Amino acid sequence: MKLLAVILTKNEARHIRDCIASVAWADQVLVSDSFSDDSTPDLARAAGAVVVQRPFDGWAGQRNAALDMAAQLGAEWVLFVDADERATPELAAEIQNVIETGSEVGWSIPRINFIVGKQPRHGGFHPDTQLRLMRIGRARYDLSRPVHEVVALDGTEGRLRHPLLHYNYDSWPQFHAKQRRYAAMEARILKERGIAPRPHNFILQPLREFRRRYLTLQGYKDGWLGLKLSLLLAYYYGFYPYWVLIRQSDVTPDT
Repeated sequence: MKLLAVILTKNEARHIRDCIASVAWADQVLVSDSFSDDSTPDLARAAGAVVVQRPFDGWAGQRNAALDMAAQLGAEWVLFVDADERATPELAAEIQNVIETGSEVGWSIPRINFIVGKQPRHGGFHPDTQLRLMRIGRARYDLSRPVHEVVALDGTEGRLRHPLLHYNYDSWPQFHAKQRRYAAMEARILKERGIAPRPHNFILQPLREFRRRYLTLQGYKDGWLGLKLSLLLAYYYGFYPYWVLIRQSDVTPDT
């Protein structure tokens, strides 16, 4: 098997069939499911995917387990695609070409993001490249980064031209729910590292994140949407993890 497409899922019944259809050109599709309590596994099997289930222990752990499974299946390459992403025919052709002719062991793929029906072009949302195509045995995810995971490559990395389409959020309540989950995971990481919140964290961290999103990454060019996203992500990335940490530990910030 040359290429295995891997999709990590948890209650993705809405997306899973379209996602599998978009990578059906791969030699095989593997769905690694974190014990969904909706119809995701059944829909995935009906769409032709192999389904395995594994308790969720962070995205890095899930992806490493999928790499191990791919090696057991005899795959040479793995393409990771999230359930809310779609591979275009142009991307499919480009991937098939580079795994046959390229010398790189990993490839980053740009993403076009759609948030509540709109497409932000700045603020870190474009081109939003993600290392998703990798040769088996030459890539591993850093387990110290379970959120916004990072790949360590044993070799060179290339960059593809054609994008994945990423349908991030259908509604603002969905956006808030997912950001709260991310922030809770970040708080757990901070706690495991023995990092205690200090008063200045609640001011400086949100300001830094807002400046990065809105000014450095030019979120202001997306108008009202760019301002809204920059403010919300400053709150969820800069303020909220420390607030969760305080609530979990039931202590006041260190002075």
